[in-house]
Amino acid sequence: MPTLDELATRAEGIVHEETQRTDAGLDLTVAEIYEVAAPGRVDFGGGELADADLDPHERTWRNEDDDYQWWHLDAGQYMLEYNESLTGEGRIPLQIRDAVRERGASHPTLHVAELPRVPLSVGGAGLKIKENARVSTLLAEE
Repeated sequence: MPTLDELATRAEGIVHEETQRTDAGLDLTVAEIYEVAAPGRVDFGGGELADADLDPHERTWRNEDDDYQWWHLDAGQYMLEYNESLTGEGRIPLQIRDAVRERGASHPTLHVAELPRVPLSVGGAGLKIKENARVSTLLAEE
């Protein structure tokens, strides 16, 4: 597992490094949230593998003076895309931030060498997420 300094050099597109650096690692921010509009396909040999069709989820203004919009997510499944990307070698643990989990949403813990779109599960009454919110953490060595 990389150190926090190594994480910061491997991550590109960091929105605000000072805020995104934490004791646990480097927080990642949301760039886009998608709805699955049409199913993909998975087969045994991979010859019929096909991507799902994704549509960006609608955003709304909370206040006229805000610089960023909000996603109002109902309970369900979404795909999360990050502002950041990864370079370099080696896999890094990626997990949901506690602040998101404690509000009823989750995504799987993964070990990533790049930052793919990640499935986001929203439960209960839904969740509101602001553009560029910190939603996941790349874990660093302690």
